[in-house]
Amino acid sequence: APLSPSEQPGMTGNIGLLMDVSMQLTVELGRTKMLIKDILGMGEGTIVELDKLAGEPVDLLVNGKLIAKGEVVVIDE
Repeated sequence: APLSPSEQPGMTGNIGLLMDVSMQLTVELGRTKMLIKDILGMGEGTIVELDKLAGEPVDLLVNGKLIAKGEVVVIDE
């Protein structure tokens, strides 16, 4: 069986110090490049084409570093 954090050498009590550290989580649906004039011309209903297709995995980043891929689901709207 794996060792618990308190049983691992050098880990006694230290892991608990990290549990309350705040980090930024970003879920990235996709990216695109646009001209400034096109960005300034955006309004309600503007469609922005991204580099990923609908249904493709999204990227999960912590503090800007990719840590996982996931999927978007709709839960009881």
